[in-house]
Amino acid sequence: MTKRETRILVADDEPRYVRAIKVNLEASGYEVLTAHDGQMAVELAADHEPHLILLDVRMPRLDGYEACRRIRQFSSAPIIMLTAMAEDADKVKGLDLGADDYVTKPFSANELLARVRAALRRGHPSGTTPLQPAFQAGDLRVDFARQRVFMGDQEVNLTSTEYRLLSELARQAGRVLLPEYLLEKVWGAGYVGEVRLVWQAIHRLRQKIEPDPRAPQYIQNKPGIGYVLARPGE
Repeated sequence: MTKRETRILVADDEPRYVRAIKVNLEASGYEVLTAHDGQMAVELAADHEPHLILLDVRMPRLDGYEACRRIRQFSSAPIIMLTAMAEDADKVKGLDLGADDYVTKPFSANELLARVRAALRRGHPSGTTPLQPAFQAGDLRVDFARQRVFMGDQEVNLTSTEYRLLSELARQAGRVLLPEYLLEKVWGAGYVGEVRLVWQAIHRLRQKIEPDPRAPQYIQNKPGIGYVLARPGE
């Protein structure tokens, strides 16, 4: 997929931010859609299926959090939250609702473009990773060829980041993986120290695949070390 075939939805109620982001993204070769409130963002996301979405937190009609929650009901496109608030609780809330990343205002064009490129790479990985057979553990099945996940007969709807994280854990099932390693493998360069992204994605995965997220059978935590994908009963 070329840049010209890549649609990015920008939702922000501040015209100056929309203009600046649109100019920079288009100058980098992307197609850009714009929305000025959360409701419009949800509608455009449903109608045009963007490959990546930038959502401001504070917007009229629907705020960015609610827009993110609704978009996640039908889209797995990477979502980057734009926030003027640096409080950890605000960032965690967006990640809990399915956002893949966040950028704090004010931000530079270079920073935003780097985050956009990283998110798109995660959604459309390149390279030649040897294809493995599907991973099976208990009711959990990860189909690497089709990039789909099942619990029993039911398909699990994951975001691109959630899938890449689970896929990395599954490919190395039984091995304890450090959060820093997962951060580099799944999110890529430029995210040093942002281990909260890993914690929140693990939390979301557990909500989706664990029979009891409070007592996980699959994604287990090794305190002070990292995470391991276990095979129940082994």
